Amino acid sequence: MADSTIYLEMLKNLPGRVRISESMKKHTSWRIGGPADIFVEPANREELRLAVSHANEREIPLTIIGAGTNILVSDEGIRGVVVKVGRGLDRIFLDDNMIIAESGASLSRVAAVARDAGLGGFEFSAGIPGNIGGAVVMNAGANGFSIGARVKEILLLNQAGCFLKKTKDEMNFGYRSSALQNDFSIVIEAVFSCFQRDKETIKQEMEVFIKRRKETQPLHYPSAGSIFKNPPGDTAGRLIEAAGLKGERVGDAQISTLHANFIINLGAASARDIMMLVEKARKSVLEFFGIELKPEVKVVGY
Repeated sequence: MADSTIYLEMLKNLPGRVRISESMKKHTSWRIGGPADIFVEPANREELRLAVSHANEREIPLTIIGAGTNILVSDEGIRGVVVKVGRGLDRIFLDDNMIIAESGASLSRVAAVARDAGLGGFEFSAGIPGNIGGAVVMNAGANGFSIGARVKEILLLNQAGCFLKKTKDEMNFGYRSSALQNDFSIVIEAVFSCFQRDKETIKQEMEVFIKRRKETQPLHYPSAGSIFKNPPGDTAGRLIEAAGLKGERVGDAQISTLHANFIINLGAASARDIMMLVEKARKSVLEFFGIELKPEVKVVGY
């Protein structure tokens, strides 16, 4: 249970923004997860800075989440303080051929703003869930493109509670990776370089991508998207299916019959159910093909 003194201190500094024993099922796309000891949803940058500084100064475990589309939260929940970056930190601005988006803005909303402004470069992201902050950290991508290619500059909040800027070159973007994955700093805002393009062409391309997603991914069930990164020259989904695991089930967790690199929650799946399927898929692919699949989803609270 959270220290009530810490809770009351944070409640005093951030009235209306702090909750105790908040179920993480409400804040993850899998609809799975136990309670967060202390849950904070800042309304602006200064409140975010206050929450982060408060936890760090008192050496309280701190977890930052966004839309929760790429995390698996333990059934036991998360100890310490969880800060959710979302509403209040989701503004989007246009500046010539650049889009400036705060980390809490959804990727789909940024794609729509780009489309309506006749700016190309975000077509690939049509229909991808998640927020800008998480997308930048993991260098989210689809359809042969990734968000890191569009990044020009990023504004961060570091562990000391200071804001600082970093350029694209300092991010070391790779396939589903960036330097931020080994850095405590929190993405506050990102500047993206785009280019002029016909609005109707952008719209049509995005519609093709969305249609393909609906046809090939189990979007009607809670999931966290792709479980594993694709190994060089192959796809995780093909390997898992070839290992005979399509449709495999543990409790209410199931390897999707539509796309084998998705694990869906059929209703009451637990984090333990998901982890058992993840491990089974990893071991089977290693045994059958000698390929070690690397998780794309982050496990929190274990």
